[in-house]
Amino acid sequence: MAKISKNRKAVLAKFNFDKEYSLDDASKMLKDITFTKFDSSVDLDIRLGVDPKKSDQMVRGVVALPHGIGKTVRVLVLCTPDKVQDAKDAGAEHVGLDDYIQKIEGGWTDIDVIICTPTVMAKVGKLGKVLGPRGLMPNPKSGTVTLEVGKAVKEVKAGKIDFKIDKTGIIHVSIGKASFAADKIRDNALEMIQTVAKLKPASAKGAYFRSITISTTMSPGIAVDKASIAGI
Repeated sequence: MAKISKNRKAVLAKFNFDKEYSLDDASKMLKDITFTKFDSSVDLDIRLGVDPKKSDQMVRGVVALPHGIGKTVRVLVLCTPDKVQDAKDAGAEHVGLDDYIQKIEGGWTDIDVIICTPTVMAKVGKLGKVLGPRGLMPNPKSGTVTLEVGKAVKEVKAGKIDFKIDKTGIIHVSIGKASFAADKIRDNALEMIQTVAKLKPASAKGAYFRSITISTTMSPGIAVDKASIAGI
């Protein structure tokens, strides 16, 4: 029989795998069952009762988390010279156009978000094979193709994230860090869940929210009681 580690015993003493917890309790418990030496990410998994294969049941959107995600978001703005200063003033790490397009064509993707203006999309569109698989392709629906590049940079830096349901019907997002206070974890999770609730497709039948689970990088998942969340 495999030996149970000290941390595993501590988790088992505090956590019932078969129980659903209120979002408040789950957010508090998460901190009690996380033992990594590094600052783990807090992940939220939402299983929806939709068919992602149907175009009218695709769930995708953006959300501004009230407490951010707990890490520095590296932003590249691809734009014409008249927008360069706005992007820099807003805090973008990288700003330019042709030189960065060449770097990306060469395989450079050392950024978290790319924002561009509509006027340069013809050039950026050619990078789809590199950026698409990495989830870096700018998209008007997520607010990353805009003339207001300064505003977009500030929103991303403040905690605005793009999310999309996967082919199995699950939305998986990171909503903060284990070092966050429990109420901040709860607030971020609640904002995310309520945003998804507003995006329910008209064609979706039956229960929309099938399950909600919150966890950290190496912790077990805590099942959240859907009845404890207002607005869903």
